[in-house]
Amino acid sequence: MLRSGEIILKTSASPKRLLAINNYFYRRGGAETIFLDHMQLFSEIGWDVIPFAMQHPDNNNSPWSEYFVSEIEYGRESSPLTKVAQAGKIIYSFESQRSIEALIAQARPDIAHAHNVYHHLSPSIFATLHKAGIPTVMTVHDLKLACPAYKMLVDGHVCEECRGGKIYNVVRHRCIKGSLALSGLVFLETIVHRGLGLYRNKVDKFVVPSKFYREKLMEWGWPADQLVYIPNFVDTQAFATGWDEGDYFVFAGRLAPEKGLVTLIHAAALAKQRLVIAGTGPDEAMLKALVRELDADVTFAGYVSGKNLTRLIGESRALILPSEWYENAPVSILEAYALGRPVIGAAIGGIPEMIREGETGMTAVAGDANDLARVIAAMADLTPAARARMGMNGRDWIARDFSADAYRNRMVDLYATLGVS
Repeated sequence: MLRSGEIILKTSASPKRLLAINNYFYRRGGAETIFLDHMQLFSEIGWDVIPFAMQHPDNNNSPWSEYFVSEIEYGRESSPLTKVAQAGKIIYSFESQRSIEALIAQARPDIAHAHNVYHHLSPSIFATLHKAGIPTVMTVHDLKLACPAYKMLVDGHVCEECRGGKIYNVVRHRCIKGSLALSGLVFLETIVHRGLGLYRNKVDKFVVPSKFYREKLMEWGWPADQLVYIPNFVDTQAFATGWDEGDYFVFAGRLAPEKGLVTLIHAAALAKQRLVIAGTGPDEAMLKALVRELDADVTFAGYVSGKNLTRLIGESRALILPSEWYENAPVSILEAYALGRPVIGAAIGGIPEMIREGETGMTAVAGDANDLARVIAAMADLTPAARARMGMNGRDWIARDFSADAYRNRMVDLYATLGVS
């Protein structure tokens, strides 16, 4: 642990120092997985890696946690005064600025790399990093840089109405949980962040994990030279292959409207194929009712993680991602390939660029149950050996182009362009 008043200075012989930033400091979702694995990759090559996050009971231990900002959890009951204070932090967090300034004074980094920061840490930290002259990179995990509501989705349909600065549409459509108040808050947040240039002028480079997201952000006015395509990664050696294939297809993820599960259940019923759905979410009751109505062969496995999830996917005929929004670059696709399993994905967002049609998997028209049923049936008609070959083709592909070493090398090259070498 650091002693009070102890200052860690850098000398010419000191290792390079990375300040790794994210709202949460535990494996909560895909963004946190990339954030934590990114830290590990650079620790392995001798960098001094320091986290900056929000305090949370599930956080990993860190000697730097005294600099973390106070916890905000919006789903919890709180007083009106607390809600007002939290609303202020969403827009601009002075606490985060003070904390990161103190951390910089204690252990000045060579470079800062942020992941998800909005609504908790807030992009106010970018102004502080910029003022301190610290090169700053941010990985784009969603479309928040363009869409105030980050999903480009309204009432289950893709929406790009805020393009061209027309961000009042986030209020008009009540994009945030159907709430006028929350949508108005995010509208105000967007005005402040854009007015101060907290993303555009304070962050040097944005890492974009999918080519689709890079193109989409460019369409919305972001300069090409600020957006760097670096795909996500997995360590294939950490995943076993050679599973005994079962008689089912699998979906694993949150049970939410944008995931396309209504379409998937209809498709499974039309194709007369068994489907296992792993996960929980707001649509669970409605989806179970739909299964009963269609008399579909669908099993809800609930929340599944760790070795149980690995086995569930490893023994499936294929992983299915029937998304109906602009997915970025799902790590679940890479993990399925690492397990030697093929993937069926909706042709939307960054999903198609992660599937080699007929070689590592198949794609279907997003939101079209008949087309998805056709593809599921086609995959089911293959022999187990043919499906295994598809999965292994995927594994070979990601071992080359989506490996941890490839990711780290690309990131090192990016940091070098910012003077860190």
